[in-house]
Amino acid sequence: MATTAPAASPFERIGGHATLRAITERFYDLMEQDPAYAELRAMHAADLAPMREALPQFLAGWAGGPRDWFEANPGKCMVSMHAPFPIGRATAAQWAEAMERAISDVAPADSEIAGALADVLKRMALGMARD
Repeated sequence: MATTAPAASPFERIGGHATLRAITERFYDLMEQDPAYAELRAMHAADLAPMREALPQFLAGWAGGPRDWFEANPGKCMVSMHAPFPIGRATAAQWAEAMERAISDVAPADSEIAGALADVLKRMALGMARD
């Protein structure tokens, strides 16, 4: 009797930690270097190093990989963590565009999961707008 291997998780399909770190690095580089994201950048702390470390860990657990971020932050979610910030449609759109560019620039081998990741993150970002 043949057994079927379990389907790969989105984390595995995107390329694991290495790809998520590359996407995160590109995302924050865009935020810091491209004037199109100045308003978004201004909402963040001067030192982005903690965010550069945390975001790929969050994305890993969220995509079905290791849940280290969730274990270190029990009961926290992205919406509640961003509640104190004045996120409007413009800054949400900047975040979504920068993330979409970062994913595109890194170009994960599995373009289907890369597109799905960009789409769901865009919807999440735009859903945080409060204006």
